[in-house]
Amino acid sequence: MTFSLVTGVVWASSDSPEDASSVTAARGNDAAGGGAPPFRRAPHTPQKAVPASHAPLVHSRPVKVSIPAIFIEAPVTGLALDKKGRLGAPPLSKPKLVGWYGKGPSPGEAGTSLLVGHRDTATGPAIFLNLNALRKGDTVKVARADKRTAVFTVDEVKTYTKDKFPDDKVYGPTGRPELRLLTCGGRFDKKNGYSANVVAFAHLTSLKKKAA
Repeated sequence: MTFSLVTGVVWASSDSPEDASSVTAARGNDAAGGGAPPFRRAPHTPQKAVPASHAPLVHSRPVKVSIPAIFIEAPVTGLALDKKGRLGAPPLSKPKLVGWYGKGPSPGEAGTSLLVGHRDTATGPAIFLNLNALRKGDTVKVARADKRTAVFTVDEVKTYTKDKFPDDKVYGPTGRPELRLLTCGGRFDKKNGYSANVVAFAHLTSLKKKAA
């Protein structure tokens, strides 16, 4: 079973074999990932725990995400699974909106938090167009409803084809608060949509509190 976006159209991007001016019907699972639904995976494969850089935070929904290295500042909305266990994405009519899987950990909470954004839509580029340009050491800041900002440091950015999407690595626990940013990637064709997913891996490194 794979993730699924809301059904819609996308604009073929610069690395697509299609003409960038063509608007084409996209397969439903482009941005949110290949592989099994989050937290409903096959039996867990033990992973080596990694040192925590900051103690986990309590649960609090995210309200805004900022990524200075790629000039992103966007509001966050909640996402849920459909009846088939597939994760949706923000509405295609709101390409600058980022989605958070609300049944999973909130950013900064113990576990792996998921943020999903479109790469492009029928109206042009979307919020995670340049997600693959992130580099190790870049910062991701997530403002939360409790007026705290969870600050994450990027560990790596990977592109995975749909048929080789590593469920356990992307969604599985690592022993510290972590964040995943997901969008579509690879090549695009009208029949199958995007061939891959871009995933940025990050971990919690600091916390900022809003002044009273």
